[in-house]
Amino acid sequence: MEDEEAAAVLKAVGRQIKLWREAAGLKQAELGSAIGYGDEMVSSVERARRIPKPDFLDKADEVLGAGGKLSAMKEDVEKARYPKTVRDLTKLESEAVEMGAYASHHIHGLLQTPEYAEALYAMRRPALTEDEIERHVAARMARKAVFESVPRVTITFVLEEVTLRRPFGGKMVRRRQLEHLREMGSLRHVDIQVMPTDREDHAGVMGSFRLLKLRDGKTLGHSEGQLYSRVITDPREAQILEMRYGILRAQALTPRESLAFIEKVLGEER
Repeated sequence: MEDEEAAAVLKAVGRQIKLWREAAGLKQAELGSAIGYGDEMVSSVERARRIPKPDFLDKADEVLGAGGKLSAMKEDVEKARYPKTVRDLTKLESEAVEMGAYASHHIHGLLQTPEYAEALYAMRRPALTEDEIERHVAARMARKAVFESVPRVTITFVLEEVTLRRPFGGKMVRRRQLEHLREMGSLRHVDIQVMPTDREDHAGVMGSFRLLKLRDGKTLGHSEGQLYSRVITDPREAQILEMRYGILRAQALTPRESLAFIEKVLGEER
């Protein structure tokens, strides 16, 4: 586990499942058979090595006669499923009235399709397990809820042209990703801008970053590197990022021009 809070939740859930199973006089294999999972999965959940899905908890609750006590843990388990950095970001995004992001190496996470995100996580080194990849992809997709929030959050992106052309996951994954960008860029509260590679002036040479303007009037920044993820709370540093982002948007193609550019790149695939 990546943090103590999530580990504590999974240990508590595992202990409860074990207690209810033993009280029912069932072995791990018997419980697994009754709820449609293998005994290894039951064992891993009880030892907090695997994260149980909602279906697992619901079926275990029914079979063990827990009266809803195991099912009630679904919300906490779902939060623990996501890495702490994602939980922290999701909380900030839920408080934002405006967000902006510059992506230099790949399509920004909020705009990624599941297949594209999976391809990125599959390339991580050291290599992630299938469970870890699934967990990270699920967390990234869950953050897309910000697009549906009411009142709508104004969300803008500046993407490097190269991020549209890198075939992460293969040609079909790339094509679906471009189609998804076209769909997202058509939303009234979302603007996507492309930074052409041939631009001679560029305010984002220091790398990717994000800006979040919160309901209380504060502006925060967020930056990720090889081995860190940092929320920037210093108003002076956030002001610098805000200045850079404004210049970046002025240097990039307009949202309308960018949608046409995405359409052009899509056409090159035919």
